[in-house]
Amino acid sequence: MRGARTAQGVCLGIAVCLLVGCAQLGWRFGERPLRLTDVRGEGDAPRRASLQLVLEGLDADAVDDARRARGSYDRAIQVDPTNPYAYLALARHEVDGTQPDRALPFLDRVEALLSAHGDLSPGVEVHLIGLRGQAYYASGRIDQGVTLLEEARVRAPVVWSDGHLSAEELR
Repeated sequence: MRGARTAQGVCLGIAVCLLVGCAQLGWRFGERPLRLTDVRGEGDAPRRASLQLVLEGLDADAVDDARRARGSYDRAIQVDPTNPYAYLALARHEVDGTQPDRALPFLDRVEALLSAHGDLSPGVEVHLIGLRGQAYYASGRIDQGVTLLEEARVRAPVVWSDGHLSAEELR
């Protein structure tokens, strides 16, 4: 009986330490980085069609078919030029390209579109921070990039611990 209580006490102690440790690392329970499959069915018909094209683009990016991915993102924007998630995926795509600073105007567009409707959630915000950090870092603004990547890592360590947002992680 005494051994069972000791084991329960140890387990409880470990659980408390894990919760405190997670809180100190910046994990926010109830918040998680956005995945575009979470918003796939939202909006009117053009928005849903645009989101489907974005998901197809992310699938292409996941298998390193950059040309097909870019085509899907461009079509998604043609179908719905106000779809912030199309610009987010396009920014992620550009960060991985040869001119990562080309992602920055797309990130500004995402932020403007979501802010205008009061839809800038912490789950999207962490991607904006991380992608901006990646773009800065890859284009030579190392200090700015590291600062932003560290913030993204603290806010969403599961996705941003490696300093990169993959197509699969955004999908």
